Amino acid sequence: MSRITIYHNPACGTSRNTLGLIRNSGAEPEVIEYLKTPPNKVRLQELLIAMGISARDLLRQKGTPYEELNLGDPKWTDDELMDFMVQHPGLMNRPVVVTPLGTRLCRPSELVLDILPNPQKGAFTKEDGEAVINAEGQRV
Repeated sequence: MSRITIYHNPACGTSRNTLGLIRNSGAEPEVIEYLKTPPNKVRLQELLIAMGISARDLLRQKGTPYEELNLGDPKWTDDELMDFMVQHPGLMNRPVVVTPLGTRLCRPSELVLDILPNPQKGAFTKEDGEAVINAEGQRV
């Protein structure tokens, strides 16, 4: 079975839905609760490179110290923003999923479907009631 890792926040509906879609493909991923076990700076940089995005693109604003740290100021470099994310893991947006087919910030959760090695096994409905996958394992 393919190796899949999810940087997960169990309090986040998008993260829970993404984990559900991974499991609906028959995979059991390595689940890293990044608020408890945050990636170090080297790993964070590896994830950003794999996703092809900047540190600013991974910043989460809502419910974080983003405003009080004035992280919207363009003076902050990617290197400095990564330092902030290491110090305050909640600044890292979620979920980030790593598979053999790629690494992606999965917002919305359906983005994970593009990097899962195995097809969906059956129907999947998100927590909000939105059907994503039908009984035949196809996107709705």
